[in-house]
Amino acid sequence: MDLEIDVNGEEIFFVNKEILSSFSNRLKDLFKNQVILKPLKFPLKVILHEFPGGSETFELFTRFCYSNGNLQITPCNTIPIYCASNFMEITQQNLVKITEKSLESIQSWSDLVNGLKQCQELLPLSEKLGLFEKIMGAILEKINISSDTSPLDASPESSMFRFSCDTKSTISTKYGTNSRNWWFEDFSFLNPELLEKLVKLMVSQKFDHGLIARFLFYHLKSRISISRIEEKNQEIETTIGLLDSLDRDLISCKGLFGILRISCPLKIKDSCKNKLEAMIGCKIDQATLDNLLIPAPNGSGSLYDVNLVLRFLGYFLKSMMCEIIPRLKKIGDLMDLYLAEVAPDPTLKPANFTDLTLALPTLARDCHDSLYRAIDIYFQVHTCLTEEEKTKICSAISYEKLTSDCCKQLTKNPKFPARTAIQALASQHSMLKNLLHESNSNHLKPISHNFEEEQVILYAKRVDLTMENENLKALLEGMHWRVMELEKICGKLKGQMANIKGSKKHSSSVCKSSLPRLCS
Repeated sequence: MDLEIDVNGEEIFFVNKEILSSFSNRLKDLFKNQVILKPLKFPLKVILHEFPGGSETFELFTRFCYSNGNLQITPCNTIPIYCASNFMEITQQNLVKITEKSLESIQSWSDLVNGLKQCQELLPLSEKLGLFEKIMGAILEKINISSDTSPLDASPESSMFRFSCDTKSTISTKYGTNSRNWWFEDFSFLNPELLEKLVKLMVSQKFDHGLIARFLFYHLKSRISISRIEEKNQEIETTIGLLDSLDRDLISCKGLFGILRISCPLKIKDSCKNKLEAMIGCKIDQATLDNLLIPAPNGSGSLYDVNLVLRFLGYFLKSMMCEIIPRLKKIGDLMDLYLAEVAPDPTLKPANFTDLTLALPTLARDCHDSLYRAIDIYFQVHTCLTEEEKTKICSAISYEKLTSDCCKQLTKNPKFPARTAIQALASQHSMLKNLLHESNSNHLKPISHNFEEEQVILYAKRVDLTMENENLKALLEGMHWRVMELEKICGKLKGQMANIKGSKKHSSSVCKSSLPRLCS
């Protein structure tokens, strides 16, 4: 043995220089200009860097050379030998033709999955030689066929859905016999680079974006637990980038929150964070309260990451151009639950809580009772708030959307600013006056109670908000009594309206019965 070959630093082979050179133009060119004046005490040493397939594939190559070009080609070794023959510049074209023909015979599911795994190990040469695209094309064709045919209905001879022994997978019942997800587990070995190539190829072939998204969620979940920190960052960033290229309407909101929780303790790129938050923000109406209760970053001093939720809402409002009201109302209900949950947090700053209460437009809530209760809880916990801070928080309440009971509670609640109580009473008074005005416009019979004498007109501008607390309290109690009187009057008017409507229906039915039927 006059030649020592170091393959990728993995293993050293002692071989015959003449035998290997006769089959490899690469080695032949290397030794062509070498002049040896006297016999060497030690064999020549050659170091091969980036040999495809490593020492295992090089051993196959040496067997081919020592057997004078006779080597059994199987689907399991076709791809490595094909790459090695190109790397070593094989002189015998017969081997190239045999391996190319063998590539055509790779048709079973297990062989294709194994071939894809080998392509990953042999990158970038496998991609340069077109092997990845060829194998992946055959795999996607079978996945397409499986959309219409259950894996259990496939022909045993075709081995179409026989899973690879290397991946230890079977047709698992956890997906269901007719599920389109049956192939997910077999591709859990894909690294970020190959995963990106696969998904882009699927998108180009018009695969269902919802199916691709589910595969990406499954793949990340299966990879994240076995990856190192640096690998986790790359896995998450690749997944986020690929999801961002899909139709957002077909991506699971729950899955996105799952990625968010995984990525929180990691340091992924800001651009990826922004993409993930934007995707979640566009679907925030599908979130649950548990989804939003995300712990605040270390050192922030708060229990929950309120700023993150505010960013979600910002992305949602920017993304929606039409048909926003039904979705806004869902978010309004969700935010009421969220406010009630975060309000007891003693570390939640007034500015953040104010931003939460004002984040949505008025259209998002039909009733502001829940908003009032959340603010009440916040005032109970945060006893050191200034009147200015309280007033700013209360500006989110639309008093016209408070129920009568809730409005009464507010006016008697000592934790709320006096100005707020006056505004609430003024709003209730205005609503009652409008209701009575509408009733009078319907020509109701006058009642014995002289409403004009009892009508209360509140001049908010004339109220001296600087007066002492005792005077304010007396003023509010008087206004509250007047509102109660108006409610009694309103009740009587509603009764009269019901009676009039009943009499109208009765008279109309009598008139109809007295008229003759018209001929058709």
